[in-house]
Amino acid sequence: MNGIVRNTLRSSVIRNLFSSTSSTGITNNQLRTLWNVGSRQAQITPIALVKSYAHQNTSCSCGCCRSAHTKAEKELVEFLAEEIIAEKKAQKLKTIPTELDGFKVSLDGADVTLEKKVDNETIRISFNINHTVDSDSTPQVEITDDNPDIGDMKSKPTFTVDVLRGNQTLGFTCSFNNEAGASGANDSYDDIFGIDEITLYSGEHSDKVYAVAGEIIDGYLYDLLMNYLEEKGVSNEFAEKLIELSTSYEHTAYVSLLEGLSKFTSEK
Repeated sequence: MNGIVRNTLRSSVIRNLFSSTSSTGITNNQLRTLWNVGSRQAQITPIALVKSYAHQNTSCSCGCCRSAHTKAEKELVEFLAEEIIAEKKAQKLKTIPTELDGFKVSLDGADVTLEKKVDNETIRISFNINHTVDSDSTPQVEITDDNPDIGDMKSKPTFTVDVLRGNQTLGFTCSFNNEAGASGANDSYDDIFGIDEITLYSGEHSDKVYAVAGEIIDGYLYDLLMNYLEEKGVSNEFAEKLIELSTSYEHTAYVSLLEGLSKFTSEK
């Protein structure tokens, strides 16, 4: 998804009166006739007459349903039809990969899990795509009517890395940095993600398990743990690919939501 899509969605409900009349099939001559009729009758305004006429002509012309739509439903269905086409054209990945750098990718609704086994360990990465989309604050190109994008929309989820060995789990909660050197990282490194929390437990995780924030641990220990994650396959390069995967899947989920919204609105 991009900036123009959301701006268009927000502005789609702001309709000019004359645009509204055209969508109901009222010509300019008919509008003038309504104006004259309104001046001769008990102070019935032309706007009231136009609204009355519109409510009598709200049958959907898009052929998506058999029953009548309200004006708002009709406009929504018509907009969604165009929006879905535009969003599908904007999709960078048409299919979500089933594997990423040796990690098997599993999708379950908004939940994403990546897992691989190395010797006697299982490395599992988990995240949720909800509320993860962020946009570049600095436009890459000049904003014009022909090119209104304000930046690429990217999904940067908080993710967990669990290293399972037998009955024990070493867990890391990580997030993407807004700028280099955040989350306790050494200023000499340009890590795009950082460790927010570390925990070690046996069996199932619960609120009783102790966890320490990454920003308060010793700086050298922090760097060693980042090196440890890199050896497990969670490097800066992998994190970039994780952003691409999450962005593509979030976009796919968004398109599916639009299609479901269109179907829900059109069916009565």
